[in-house]
Amino acid sequence: MKTRLLLLVSGALAIAACGQKNDNAVTTDTSVNDNIVLGNDANSTAPAAAPLTAQAFVNAAAASDKFEIESSKLAANSATSAAVKSFASRMISAHTESTAKLKSTLSGMSPAITPDDTLAADQQSKLDSLKSLKGADFDSAYSAAQVEAHQKALDTLNGYASSGDNPKLKEFASGLVPTVTAHLNMAKGLK
Repeated sequence: MKTRLLLLVSGALAIAACGQKNDNAVTTDTSVNDNIVLGNDANSTAPAAAPLTAQAFVNAAAASDKFEIESSKLAANSATSAAVKSFASRMISAHTESTAKLKSTLSGMSPAITPDDTLAADQQSKLDSLKSLKGADFDSAYSAAQVEAHQKALDTLNGYASSGDNPKLKEFASGLVPTVTAHLNMAKGLK
């Protein structure tokens, strides 16, 4: 009798645990895809589970680079922290390089993909907000914006690298993951 009860309880726990793992896997997967969609366009009406197309990925990458370059140029005049100014200088250089690498990756592709670097509404809003700040207020807001932007970029790169629809762009995305991870860690260290 004890053995039967023990087996029954063990089986119920095993089934419950399996159900929890499935729910977590779905939640984790959905959150990554939510970040991918939000990283591209916060006003998107696409379903959260829809992966980015090659064109959407290229546009997100181009806009991300543009935001990094433009916000970092502001840091040259508005930041007071030497660490923030140094980080900003590195971001201008790194994201200019990233843009060039993206364009090189796209050259000769058929069908052709042309990047559109138009900032998403949230990116433009953050950039506009940074323009009105100076000194320590700028440093703090810029640092927070860099952490958020690099996290979104990392989520987008990881998502596209694992489920993108273009092999050359998947390789491009996975190749940038270590660099963007390093940038994210540097940005977190600015606080």
